[in-house]
Amino acid sequence: MKTKRTARFVIGYAGGDHTVYRDGEVVYEDDAIIFVGHQFPGEVDVAYDHGDAIISPGFIDLDALFDIDHALFDTWLDADRVAGQRWSEAYFGHPRETFPFEDEVFKRRYAMVQLILNGITTAMPIAAEMSRAWAETYGEFAAVVEMAGELGLRMYLGPSYRAGVNVTRGDGTPDVLWNEALGDAGFEEAVRFVRDFDGAHDGLIRGALLPARIETNTLSILRRTKAASDELNCPLRLHAAQGAQEVRFLREWYGKRPLELLDDLGILGPRTLIPHATTLDLSEANSDPTEDLARLRDRGVSVIHCPMVSIRHGGLLDSFDHYRAIGINLALGTDTFPPDMIRVMDYGSLAGKIVARDQSAASAADLFRAATLGGARALGRDDLGRLAPGAKADITVISLADLRTGPYDDPIRTMLYNTSGACVSTVIVNGRTIMEERRIPGVDVEQMRDRAQRYFDAYLASYTERDFRGRAGDDLFPPSFPIVRRP
Repeated sequence: MKTKRTARFVIGYAGGDHTVYRDGEVVYEDDAIIFVGHQFPGEVDVAYDHGDAIISPGFIDLDALFDIDHALFDTWLDADRVAGQRWSEAYFGHPRETFPFEDEVFKRRYAMVQLILNGITTAMPIAAEMSRAWAETYGEFAAVVEMAGELGLRMYLGPSYRAGVNVTRGDGTPDVLWNEALGDAGFEEAVRFVRDFDGAHDGLIRGALLPARIETNTLSILRRTKAASDELNCPLRLHAAQGAQEVRFLREWYGKRPLELLDDLGILGPRTLIPHATTLDLSEANSDPTEDLARLRDRGVSVIHCPMVSIRHGGLLDSFDHYRAIGINLALGTDTFPPDMIRVMDYGSLAGKIVARDQSAASAADLFRAATLGGARALGRDDLGRLAPGAKADITVISLADLRTGPYDDPIRTMLYNTSGACVSTVIVNGRTIMEERRIPGVDVEQMRDRAQRYFDAYLASYTERDFRGRAGDDLFPPSFPIVRRP
């Protein structure tokens, strides 16, 4: 089946980079693109004209929020309340699952729907672990595989695992407490998941090894993860160099900063993805951040830049242009709610300008490349992140028709500065339309909203039992202004 879609702007690909076709068209047959440009010379089975819109390659989110929104209560806290976000030392002795299995599965479905609504066609998930008995499980991710197949999202999946957990001691100080047996078991389950599900749903599902933070995994698990990634030929994503406390722990335990340690362990390589990488300049004395940047470049590591969540936590990449200029591949991740890749690109551009003190820095074009071509390169895929003959038909349509969008000029700058994920109208993955005019088949929006709110309220309340002081929700997460409730 041949399908043609036309719009005011089509972001094609030619000569090794994106190319804009004004009043252009893209034609795909089944799951692959066969033409991009003007005046397709053949017949098509069906044609759609999106009018004043941008037809873009689907966005690639390599740190995709896979959770119910917790940015509302974990991105503005003072240090004392941040300590309450971690498990208490007492809770570590008897952790439990806050939610039943069916609610954990619902959480994943809710997150996938949010990704589709925001034009993300390829996702590698990330979720908080505070409410878990320990970590993600094989069983829930087996259920995710089926839901992803039903919804039609392209995903790189695997349950996260850890051998330790960040806690707050009774005196309020941070620490990591360990259960190496659970870490080993989680690693084995993750490898089994990749073996069982890699290639499911006609290749939409690919396996990935997704250990949690560097400071919550043993060196043995990290080494075995790299060996398994090499054997299975799958990505390895590890959160590292993302916080000052992490740097202090690793300095204390091993006498090395995060990327220095990973390099010594042989973890860094072309299949290794590092989210954030924002604390290279927070290392202690006698360390040189440029050494870490050279390690990333020379080992072919991709950095997943998550500017929206970094800014919300008071951090910045120093700097987007600098990492690119020395040859580090940059991809993008949302890692917070909303998983709005357009806002992420905009935040990344704004942050890059602030760091450089230069309005020409961190261009809209470079952030768009990171959201498309950079993500594809990180995954080793030259059939994603671009609209070109032979590429997968992964397409996102952004409407420019709303009066609030204003006039359009250059489509990439217009997208970043004047639109958001709310302007995404249609999403196609592998040639299948999974959202048409903002409607996702099989999704009851009101029912999903109501259930998500109930989940969120229970999630918020659950922090009291984990807080090292046992504070109630209104104390841990006070409102911005006093709330007067209806009598």
